[in-house]
Amino acid sequence: MVSPNHTGLDTSVFFLLGIPGLEHFHLWLSLPVCCLGTATIVGNITILGIITTEPALHKPMYLFLCMLSTIDLAASLSTVPKLLAILWCGAGHISTSACLAQMFFIHAFCMMESTVLLAMAFDRYVAICHPLRYATILTDTMIARIGVVAMVRGFLLMFPCPFLIGRLSFCQSHVIPHTYCEHMAVVKLACGDTKPNRVYGLTAALLVIGVDLFCIGLSYVFIAQTVLHLSSHEARSKALGTCGSHICVILISYTPALFSFFTHRFGHHVPLHIHILLANVYLLFPPALNPVVYGVKTKEIRERVVRVFQRSQSSEVKISE
Repeated sequence: MVSPNHTGLDTSVFFLLGIPGLEHFHLWLSLPVCCLGTATIVGNITILGIITTEPALHKPMYLFLCMLSTIDLAASLSTVPKLLAILWCGAGHISTSACLAQMFFIHAFCMMESTVLLAMAFDRYVAICHPLRYATILTDTMIARIGVVAMVRGFLLMFPCPFLIGRLSFCQSHVIPHTYCEHMAVVKLACGDTKPNRVYGLTAALLVIGVDLFCIGLSYVFIAQTVLHLSSHEARSKALGTCGSHICVILISYTPALFSFFTHRFGHHVPLHIHILLANVYLLFPPALNPVVYGVKTKEIRERVVRVFQRSQSSEVKISE
């Protein structure tokens, strides 16, 4: 494993240590990381392929799912290759510019994903509470605008980050006890006043996680009120069934995010490797599990996936004959 010692003198290079305290398990930990990374690529490409090639799925809910899959792929490609390099051979060296770029894109993609999840909650709210206005509210133009807003919001909220990091001096260690260039992990290495960075990090997190979760919760309160007023049990079950996939994805995405956020700021007695493992769960699990959730719980996608496999099996039989 490459020694990080000399990076303390080189101001242009950081060294990502991996998971401190679990260095001897890095090779074993690379196995689930590799599996999750593969599942992310295969699952999300499958979702994108099915939705883009099936005109019947060119509906708001599935178009938002396409956005989610694209963001998940991009976020995974921003983290998994370097993470595997660290776990396999200790290749933790990363230039300052590459570290800032990774930090920017990882957090920006997470913010975009949160915005898309909020848009999906709005989609379910309109579909259940205002079904007659669904087609007029969620037009193709509106969906495109929401996609642009998600992208711009992520980039704008992260725009100050490189400049706030750039003003800091790192006069001591350049060894980052993490698997990727996480904002606060880098800030903690700096000398001097880091209060603007800490305030910025907390504000950005509250603006994204806090506001989005509140709006998602509010939309489901209105959905629940509408569903409870339905006279038919079958209608209530059908209405709630359309929300099942989205609720699962919200739990998968926000639960590790909240655990990571609160342990990072208030869990001062929590071991460092727990902090880092939670941060990696937040980045690795949602992109891998989101396609599975929608593939299993959404009838239209499940049927088309089965159809694709049946076609491939029948073509293999014909070739063998």
